[in-house]
Amino acid sequence: MVNRLNCKTIEILLVEDNPGDVRLTKEALKEGKVKNKLYVAEDGEDALAFLRRQGRYAQAPRPDLILLDLNLPKKTGREVLEEIKDDPDLKRIPVVILTVSKDEQDILKSYNLHANCYITKPVDLEKFIEVVKSIEDFWLTVVMLPPR
Repeated sequence: MVNRLNCKTIEILLVEDNPGDVRLTKEALKEGKVKNKLYVAEDGEDALAFLRRQGRYAQAPRPDLILLDLNLPKKTGREVLEEIKDDPDLKRIPVVILTVSKDEQDILKSYNLHANCYITKPVDLEKFIEVVKSIEDFWLTVVMLPPR
């Protein structure tokens, strides 16, 4: 296990189709304590291609953390999560569900698919930035992430 604070840049994959949420996440992480590089996949198929280093993502880095929305085009976040956690090469990458859904079934299904945590996106902009910063504080400064 490696404490990423003592290492190089933290690699984060954000799987999000809402450009506004992407922008806010970038802003929140830019102001953060930990040097990070944010990559964005706008749909589920793109996310899996990035993670599997397929096609235009052949040189993609292995992310230290995945921020995954559930409501995505092409492949849903649930399908992406299931494929990540079923893949021996990807299953140890922590996956944080970051979605608008407060539905109990979505929460249960995500944890049953081995999500590492489930966070509901606030609609208030300041609170959204606060949530992203709290993700950074916990996952990038407190938690010991597995080696790449």
